[in-house]
Amino acid sequence: MASSFLPSGATTGDSGGELSSGDDSGDVESLQSPKIEASRSLPELFEKAAEHLQGLVQVASREQLLYLYARYKQVKVGNCNTPKPSFFDFEGKQKWEAWKALGDSSPSQAMQEYIAVVKKLDPSWNPQSPEKKGKEANTGFGGPVVSSLYHEEIIREEDKDIFDYCRENNIDHITKVIKTKNMDVNMKDEEGRTLLHWACDRGHKELVTVLLQYRADINCQDNEGQTALHYAAACEFLDIVELLLQSGADPMLRDQDGCLPEEVTGCKAVTLMLQQHTTGKA
Repeated sequence: MASSFLPSGATTGDSGGELSSGDDSGDVESLQSPKIEASRSLPELFEKAAEHLQGLVQVASREQLLYLYARYKQVKVGNCNTPKPSFFDFEGKQKWEAWKALGDSSPSQAMQEYIAVVKKLDPSWNPQSPEKKGKEANTGFGGPVVSSLYHEEIIREEDKDIFDYCRENNIDHITKVIKTKNMDVNMKDEEGRTLLHWACDRGHKELVTVLLQYRADINCQDNEGQTALHYAAACEFLDIVELLLQSGADPMLRDQDGCLPEEVTGCKAVTLMLQQHTTGKA
C-alpha cells in the first residue's frame, strides 16, 4: 500500500492516519487554489479531479481511496441509498460505510473535499492541462469508471495473489495453479479464509464446485470460526448453500460467537434448508 498523504489538519480515526468520512470542509478550503477556484466552476473542477485521479491510484492509500470513493458517490448519487453489504463482503462493506458516514453532506461540500485530496496527492496538478488518454485513464477508484458500490480497486496483474484470482472468479488460472504448482487448495489468508470461503462469499458457484473437486476442506473455519457454509448462508446464496450441504458441509458447526450457519442469514429459504439438514444430523 502506498504511503498516506493526509490533507493538512484532516481528522483521523483510531487507526492512526485514516481519513475520516465526516466534515472536513474547513480543512479543504485551506487546500484549494484561489486561481483554480476562480477559473472554473466547482462541478467542472470536480470532473477534472475525478479524471486526474485515474493516474494516481497507485500512489493513494486505501484510506484515501475510500475517502474519495464516498465523496464521488455523494456527488453522483446523493445520500447512501443501497442496502449494507453482507458481513462477509469486506471490501463492499468498507465502501458502503464510508459513503453512509457522509449522511446529508451536500454535493458541493463533497466536491470541495474530493478536489482538495486529489490536489494533495498531486500538488503539480493543473486542471487546465489535458489528461492522458489510453490505458492509464481507463482504470480507477472513485472516478468516472466506478459503476457500482462493489467495484473494487484495480490491482496490477503482477501484484495479484491466488485470493485475488478467486475473488474475480478466474477459474482457469486457479485450476492451472493447483495442477501445475501443487498449491495447497486449503491455504489461508491473514484472516484464516480459504479459497472456498472467498468463492462462497462472492457467489461463484462453479468455482465452489471446482474447489470441492480438488478436495477443499468444506468445514474449514476461519479466524472467527466461520465455515464456507456460514459465508454462503450470510450472503443468501441458496444454490451454494444447497451445494455445500449436498457435498457434506456440517450445518451444526458454530462460529466463535456460538452461531450456527442458519443464525447468520435473513433468508427464510436458506434458514429452512439449513434447519432441515440440522434436524437430519441431530
